[in-house]
Amino acid sequence: MGLTVLRVKVGNPAKPEITEEVEFLVDSGAIYSVVPAKILKKLKIKPLAEEEFILANGEKIIRKKGISLFKYGSKVGGADVIFGEKDDATLLGAFTLEALGLILDPLKRQLRPLPMVIGNFPANTMDWKKKSLSNNLTMGYGKET
Repeated sequence: MGLTVLRVKVGNPAKPEITEEVEFLVDSGAIYSVVPAKILKKLKIKPLAEEEFILANGEKIIRKKGISLFKYGSKVGGADVIFGEKDDATLLGAFTLEALGLILDPLKRQLRPLPMVIGNFPANTMDWKKKSLSNNLTMGYGKET
């Protein structure tokens, strides 16, 4: 199976006109994107938290996490970003792909547009609750109470 590599611009949401182009390994199995910390610091992206992660080999690591802007062609999105350390791979994860409106075709290893769906729910919550309950009953999910 081949690898998918992509060049994406990374920026600070507070200054979206300033970006750095970064080469990523597209990893749809990764939740978050990993960008070298020195690039994020150069863009003045600050860490907001520290998280514990489990690597594929079972090892646990702690990394800083912030929020970054990502640009690919005409696509723009914001997503959580992990501050990569010395030996960390530079990865483009699922949250970033979704924020850009893209999905990785696992068989062809190509990016495809992600259908951007917003739920068509009524503004009145009670109407939504009634419709949801009614739909669940007609689909056999439960009983009305």
